[in-house]
Amino acid sequence: MKSQDIAVVGILLAVGAIVRYLSLVIPGPIVSNLVIAFYCLAVILVVPTFKEVIGIGVVAGIVCALLSHSIFPPANLISEPVGAVVCLLTFTAFKSRFSISPALATLAGTLASGTTFVIVAMVMIAPTILSKFATMGAFVAAVIPIVIGTAIANAIIAQILYMPASKVLARGRA
Repeated sequence: MKSQDIAVVGILLAVGAIVRYLSLVIPGPIVSNLVIAFYCLAVILVVPTFKEVIGIGVVAGIVCALLSHSIFPPANLISEPVGAVVCLLTFTAFKSRFSISPALATLAGTLASGTTFVIVAMVMIAPTILSKFATMGAFVAAVIPIVIGTAIANAIIAQILYMPASKVLARGRA
């Protein structure tokens, strides 16, 4: 990855972390995770290799785990690399077919990340979940709509930011 690409990824992850940190002041057990929107945008703009996208996901997972008040923050260390890989695979599959490929890739990446997070949390802390929810199904029913809502919001954000960001990057590379 070129140094300019590393800078783009770093800046977008930093912006995502700042927005995530600021969102923690909103009361409630669950807050939107815009780190995903920004790392997906970074993946879409840079189109890293498989190893590089895993690295982006790991860094995003660390950021999310540190800035989280979720039920099991370490799950981010698994869910964010999964989300980053799915975003890359989706974007590369659709980039030449659809003008909304950034939105599709971000939607898929966020859904993969959120679903992975839910599964890891269910496996790792089942007793804690069952102390707050009547059944695992109730936990899934409560959390999956939030994952879907976050995925839709992240897809819209990434699509809106893609054009101006890609133009700025094109100027810098010319």
